[in-house]
Amino acid sequence: MNATADGLGTARRAIVRSHPTPAAPASPGRMATVDEALGLVIASASARKTERVRLEDAGGRVLAAPVIARRCAPGCDVSAMDGYAVRDADLAADWNSLRVVGASYAGQGFEGRLGPGMAVRTFTGAPTPRGADRVVVQEDVRRIGERVFVPGAAAGKRHIRRAGSDFRSGDVLVEGGVALTAQRLVAAAAADLATVEVVARPRVLVVATGDELRSPGEGPIAPESIPESVSFGVAELARVYGAEVTIRRRLPDDLDQLQAAAHGLIEAADVVVVVGGASVGERDYSRAMFEPLGLSTLFSRVAMRPGKPVWFGQAGGANIVGLPGNPTAALVTARLFLAPLIAGLAGRGAQSALIWRRRALAEGLEATQQWECFVGGQLAGDAVRPCANRDSSAQKTLAAVEVLIRRGPQEASAAPGAFVETLDF
Repeated sequence: MNATADGLGTARRAIVRSHPTPAAPASPGRMATVDEALGLVIASASARKTERVRLEDAGGRVLAAPVIARRCAPGCDVSAMDGYAVRDADLAADWNSLRVVGASYAGQGFEGRLGPGMAVRTFTGAPTPRGADRVVVQEDVRRIGERVFVPGAAAGKRHIRRAGSDFRSGDVLVEGGVALTAQRLVAAAAADLATVEVVARPRVLVVATGDELRSPGEGPIAPESIPESVSFGVAELARVYGAEVTIRRRLPDDLDQLQAAAHGLIEAADVVVVVGGASVGERDYSRAMFEPLGLSTLFSRVAMRPGKPVWFGQAGGANIVGLPGNPTAALVTARLFLAPLIAGLAGRGAQSALIWRRRALAEGLEATQQWECFVGGQLAGDAVRPCANRDSSAQKTLAAVEVLIRRGPQEASAAPGAFVETLDF
């Protein structure tokens, strides 16, 4: 876990190192390392689909093509200030008396030409009259009736924005491959575009499996039943990283029913997330349900705690992520593997979801064993405090987690003040 850090311990780097694992499936029977698994996810996370959307619906979307101006800006010479448009030739004396012959407003300019001894009242953004050399700001002149007295010879700023001085027709205002922020939306609208081409949001379908599950708030509260909770968090995480979550439903632990549903799942989504059934129990069918569809498993387990049963594969053109059923394990693995997959498919770049920061521990951590360990933590100023409850099924503690702390296999105990890698959760 080598990473450079500044004095504040806030250095950033992607979790996949300078030599990422090639996009080849992990060897059968061997657990993938976290970095190997991430390499396989990232290799599958390239944006593939685009669509054209209205500008008012484009906020936050990633441009699939550059924004190219359809017009010049300004479209003509316009005033940069409120004042009077004048000719330099009329400003020879200490005070120059000029006749006000009209006004120019934004959207309704003065149609005549400025002749000798004339001035036109001109407002910010209004076209400057033909023949004008400058706009003298209103604070510098004196107006008496239909005459305006302008001081001094022509000098200083002209306060005229020339046609095309901001951009010209055909100029690229925003490069492709970036998200449309508030600032970039302004530029796209200024380019006179009603629509823009963006990367399509990946369609994500979240399926929770398990006979013990029931919908929250429904039916009698029986000790053996469990309110299905994980799909709500997974769906929201997918939305945060750029997905359109299309369906969420529960399926029983019945292989025939799961296989019957599998074809419809991969037809409906770019990414299918199956929660539960990922381990090796008698009714763990999350991979078996896709095998008749030609499932290619890229990794089947990852050497990590929590979340070892997480798996990743592809079938029928869809990416399939299998998450453990325990809530903390499911959300940790979704943050590590689903988030970069969605970010990449949404055009944001998979690495944008994998920015690690070095922070000091507010409390110590015990030594790790043979696998990498991810511990939930809370921010304490510039430091991070590990959560006391490390159970993979914990949900109350999960609600308070702000960051994940990454610890390598067989690391010694870490004292308060030691620096650790953290990922915003």
